[in-house]
Amino acid sequence: MATVGIIANPAAGKDIRRLVAQGRFVPNQEKVNILKRILAGLEATGVTDIVMMPDMAMLGKGALDGAKSALNVEFLDMTVFNAERDSIRAAELMADIGVGSLITLGGDGTNRAVAKGCADVPLVPVSTGTNNVFPVMAEGTLAGLAAGIVARGLVPPQEATLPNKRLEVYVDGALRDIALVDVAISTERFVGARAIWDMSTVNALYLARAEPASIGLSAIGAQLRPVSITDESGLYIRLGQGGETVNAPVAPGVIIPVHIARWAAMDIGERIDIELRPCTVALDGERAFTLLPGQQAHVSLSANGPRVVSIDAALRLAALNGTFRTTGQAT
Repeated sequence: MATVGIIANPAAGKDIRRLVAQGRFVPNQEKVNILKRILAGLEATGVTDIVMMPDMAMLGKGALDGAKSALNVEFLDMTVFNAERDSIRAAELMADIGVGSLITLGGDGTNRAVAKGCADVPLVPVSTGTNNVFPVMAEGTLAGLAAGIVARGLVPPQEATLPNKRLEVYVDGALRDIALVDVAISTERFVGARAIWDMSTVNALYLARAEPASIGLSAIGAQLRPVSITDESGLYIRLGQGGETVNAPVAPGVIIPVHIARWAAMDIGERIDIELRPCTVALDGERAFTLLPGQQAHVSLSANGPRVVSIDAALRLAALNGTFRTTGQAT
């Protein structure tokens, strides 16, 4: 029988943007409730084995409290640090186990970490973060159904999943890190509170996606040229005076004018240098590391992002296939 992995990040949706914008706050109890609905959806598809990442908030154990189901749920044997490396390591272990799909609860940052370790396991990303472009706002029950359908091979995987792009940051010729949605170059010299919230510090943007119905740094690019998950291109934007100005929802409840000095399409495989020094590099909205004078760095757009389950497509295919229909005489 197929196994499904679940990675729930208790820290998602709790950064500084709660203070500087009207960011959504998802309490741990609601994450537990979402997990309970996900488990119900998985069980309905015939999945029997679940493997979860342990976490300090005990979200997974909370979801199992009082549960009456036939699911066999196990927790990975790993040390947790309440840090990004937890999600990376959990994804690696789940890929090694051979899970058929992997459900995440978190934001863009959580999914970026998972993507670094999940290999070719299809993801079902459920949004519980702040500025979410990669994960979707999905009812947990439906997310569980879709993940179970794909894991059990009840629908054609190529029709139920979508390939994703990613942005790769190279420093002195070596791959340093990746992003799924955006790389931002900040004039700040230190990582600090991590989250990018002051647009006056942003010098340049590299975008894998720029969809008008999104919030965050990628929404700036959407006002210049919308770029979808399936487009074989991205965007490079240099912020500053001398060009256009766009109004963009850069954070929940925050719509501001952003000055654009220049911008251009970014093709798959194209490399664009990071010019500013010193600077910090932010990945999917969070500052990750500093670049110093003398270091060479560039960003490349790659087609090697993770595959993502389209919940709508998976459920539609299952309905057309009669996955949940049974026949028999009425009594």
